[in-house]
Amino acid sequence: MSDSCQNRGPSRCFTPRMTTTAHDALARRFRALHTATRPLALANAWDVASARVVEAAGAPAIATTSAGVAWSLGRPDGDALSREEALGAIRRIAAAVTVPVTVDIESGYGADTTEAGETVRQVLEAGAVGINLEDGTRPPAELAARIRAARAAADAEGLDLFVNARVDTYLFGLGPEADRLADTLDRARQYVDAGADGVFVPGVTDLDVLAALAAKIPVPLNAMAGPGAPAVPVLGRAGVARVSLGAGVAQAAYTAAHRATVELLGTGGYGPLAGALDFGELNALLAAGPGAGARGVEE
Repeated sequence: MSDSCQNRGPSRCFTPRMTTTAHDALARRFRALHTATRPLALANAWDVASARVVEAAGAPAIATTSAGVAWSLGRPDGDALSREEALGAIRRIAAAVTVPVTVDIESGYGADTTEAGETVRQVLEAGAVGINLEDGTRPPAELAARIRAARAAADAEGLDLFVNARVDTYLFGLGPEADRLADTLDRARQYVDAGADGVFVPGVTDLDVLAALAAKIPVPLNAMAGPGAPAVPVLGRAGVARVSLGAGVAQAAYTAAHRATVELLGTGGYGPLAGALDFGELNALLAAGPGAGARGVEE
């Protein structure tokens, strides 16, 4: 066993490729972002344009939102996408940016662990270096099995993969409220034992609860934030290592379209269009090819 396997434990051991590839470098960079002095802040994208804009704003990594991807393809969120639809979006986004990409694949786009493992293999082939897998209302043992399948798929490809396990106890209000913290910690333990590299607990922004979770979960804790939540540095002081906006950015974009239409058809005005990104700069960003995003877009 290599030193990297000994340090990371057998559940997260992978066989390195014979030569260093761009994919390997991105994977290492993404993993390192979770140990930075401030939380890794992720503004979730859903298509090439949103990913390039996020990269241009200085983001060190791109995360996708399954809801945003689904909405952009005319589907509702909640495992309604086909594997092919999800992979198509992942391929386009990963090819369009130069920073690491981590993707929300819901429960794995498969009826069983074998199919979920195949999804992960194709996600890696598409260029992503991280995934989110969620439990939802399923038994924790089912997500643990899917995490093991994801890890096995990455091992078979000889690639490092950051597996972020999403625990939905708070988001969906599962079980008695008095038991929710203990249930969340129990699920997190099962998922880490199965090979998860991080644990994502959306639906909670209470600093005391987050601090209790961070103190007991031995891998980076991911929180979902938005209006009304503590600022990223404050979440970091509570022990949160990664903060994401979930579907929030996509919701804001579609809200802008709604408001612009309502005003256009109502008063005939154009107020919601004020402050938009400059047409020429946005067009140039997409015309320039991968890597242009790193040069930035004027605010």
